[in-house]
This record gives sequence, structure tokens and C-alpha cells, in this order.
Amino acid sequence: MQVKKVNDILKQVLEKIEPPEEDMKIINNSIKDFKEKVEEKIKKLRIDCEIFVGGSFAKGTMIKKDYYDADIFLRFGKKYRDEEISLLSKRILEDFVNVSVIHGSRDYFKIMISPDFFIEVVPVMKVKNPKESKNITDLSYSHVRYVKRKIKYEKVLDDVKIVKVFCYANNCYGAESYIRGFSGYGLELLVYYYGSFLKFVKEISKAKDKIIIDIEKHYKNKNEILIDVNNSKLKSPIVLIDPTYKQRNALAALSDETFEKFQKVCRKFLDNPSVKDFEVKKVDLKRIKENAEKKNYEFVLLEARTEKQEGDIAGSKLLKFYNHLGSELEKFFDIKDKGFNYNGKKSARFFFVVKKGKEILFDGPSLKDKKNLLKFKKRHKKVFERKGRIYAKKKIEMNAEDFVKKWRIKNKKRIKEMSVKDLKFNSCI
Repeated sequence: MQVKKVNDILKQVLEKIEPPEEDMKIINNSIKDFKEKVEEKIKKLRIDCEIFVGGSFAKGTMIKKDYYDADIFLRFGKKYRDEEISLLSKRILEDFVNVSVIHGSRDYFKIMISPDFFIEVVPVMKVKNPKESKNITDLSYSHVRYVKRKIKYEKVLDDVKIVKVFCYANNCYGAESYIRGFSGYGLELLVYYYGSFLKFVKEISKAKDKIIIDIEKHYKNKNEILIDVNNSKLKSPIVLIDPTYKQRNALAALSDETFEKFQKVCRKFLDNPSVKDFEVKKVDLKRIKENAEKKNYEFVLLEARTEKQEGDIAGSKLLKFYNHLGSELEKFFDIKDKGFNYNGKKSARFFFVVKKGKEILFDGPSLKDKKNLLKFKKRHKKVFERKGRIYAKKKIEMNAEDFVKKWRIKNKKRIKEMSVKDLKFNSCI
């Protein structure tokens, strides 16, 4: 690998992802104006609350997008109950237009400032000790302060931007349950720990065992981490002790599947670095369908809708349904390829490429069970014996599309229980 070539590529990437000065000026002025109005309303209502800006804007790691967002947190004093702060936030924001409520463990709010810029307002409790936090968002203030204190050099901030774009382009960015990838905070900590984008990629690409990182050395050794941290937080391939709260793994949401996919991407980049590695790849469904037909495989494209709240809730419900349908298909077909794409709202498209004609095995009764033995032989023409039992094999004649149609009718109740409102075939490629 030529270091000069990589540096040239990273320079090109950075030039592409840096937000224009004009965009940053508009965002900065919008946030300043918003803060002033909110602070005035807080003072008028005499609420014990302070406002702070978080996210990539506050940390200096914002990248160029078609639309921008900023995280603003309302920190409420300890005299308020946890269930009160979302209602108080609603009162504070009642004078603003274009406010929508996002339901969760705590309601938070999305405010459209312009067609290409919105602000998310998140209510949190003011805590001095992380152990007092009742919600992960209560730690956001500590996270912002830590990153701003530690990452001061422009080169490292640039590498954080590059890493985020790299992960996003390869579908590994986001702690949401339908992605199970790297969180933004987790990536900031990893770049700070390894020192650069390139060192991070190199170390990740060659890792064979679970990676355990304790930046602030809260623990004496790795064994102490494995003993002290809750076992449910140690299942991820990287255990990254949160510098602000030692009982927390900042990458607990990262799945083995996403990590393995990311490792392959890192190795590919190191073997043959390209600017294209930082660009989102659109799945070419037309090509996938054509290749499937050449091999005499069947291509099925489906769309599912849910009424659940868009975002993590809708995305995770639709992903769960996609996995369930895949396991149902797998009983009767060989799945050669598949893919899932959630649109960020209330629907997802997914495809399956399957091989026709898989044989399925039917378990029959014991040879001693004469009554059921006769019934089984009547139902199945070709039977065989194995270790005192009788079995039958049957070749699947129906295609995958017919299977899904019948399955959809038969499993209406199950589909509804999985929060899927509509499941249909999609021919738009």
C-alpha cells in the first residue's frame, strides 16, 4: 500500500465532505437565534433548565449533506421527575412552528428550520455522576465535553469526519437496532485512541479476537473489565469503555455481522484504496435480477409497511419481519442472495434470490406405530426408513412468489402481530 496514494485519496475525500462556509454560517446563525428564543422562554416560565448544543456541530465533525441536523439538549434540574421533562420541553417549544414529537423512552422533538435543516431537541436530566443517569441521553453532555477536550487537533477532527463517511458509505454507521453499527461517539473515541483513520482501519482489519479498549484506564486489566461490566454489554466484538462512565460499553450495539462486514471493507481499502470506498453504493437490483435469471434462480422483490414510528422503531420492526420471512423461505428454498433497505420512514424493500426445487424432509412415525405409519404412507408416495423411523422427501414444485402469496394469506395474524400493515410484491427496479 502506497501511503502517498492513500493520503491523496483522503485529501480528495475531505474536500468533498467539508460543508461549504455559507452552509455553516446559516446553521450557526439558526442555532444562535434558536438558543436565544428558547433561553428567553425558559426564563419566562421560570424553569430550572439550561440549553447546550451537542452532536457533530458542537464537536466540529459535521460533514456535507443534502440536509443538515443539529442536536440541542435541554438539561433539567434534579427537582423534576424523569417523566416531567418531556412535557416541560413541549411547553418551552410551544411557540415554535413545524414541531413534531418523536416518541421514545422520553419524547423528544424535531423542528424544521428550513427545507434542508432541522433541529432535534432532546430533554435530559442534569447529572454530575453518570450513575445518576436514567437515560443514555443524560450522558450526552459529558460525551460532548470529553470529545471537545480530547480532540483538539484539526488533523484528528478531519480523520473523524473521514471515518464517519467511510462507515456510512459501507452501511456500518449507526447504533440503531436495524443497523447495529458504529455510533458517532464510538467512532470519535476510536479515532482518538488509534490516532488516525489509517491506523484505525489497519488495526480493525487484522483483529481476530475481541478488542477491548479502556482509554482512561479505569480498570487495571482486561480481566477486571470482563468481571465488572454487565455481561450483556460485553457481547459486541469491540468493548470500548466509555471514558465518562466506566460501566458502559460505548459500542455495545455493534453486531458481529456488521463488524465482520466492516473488516472486509477495511481489508479491501488497504489492498486497493479508492475514493469510491467513501461513496454510498446503490444496490443494482436490475443487475441482481438479470444475474439470477441467467443462473435459473428466482428473484423476488417485496415491500413491507408498518404504522410504527419512523426511525429506530419502524426500522427494527421491518428488519425483524424480513429476517422472519427469510427463515420461512429457507425451509423450502436455497437462498443465494438477499438484501434489506429501510427508507427511514415507514416502509422497507427487500429482495431474495432463491434456487428452485429444494427437497424437504418430512419426519414420520416410529415403525412400531402401525396406525400412523399407514396414514403417513398414504400422504407420501416415496418413503424410506432410518433408525427405526420412517421419513419422506418431497421436491418443492411451487416458486418463491407463489410461496410468499400463500404464506401471506395463511399468516395474516402473525404478520399483524409483527406490526406489518402491508406486504406486497414490488416490480419497480
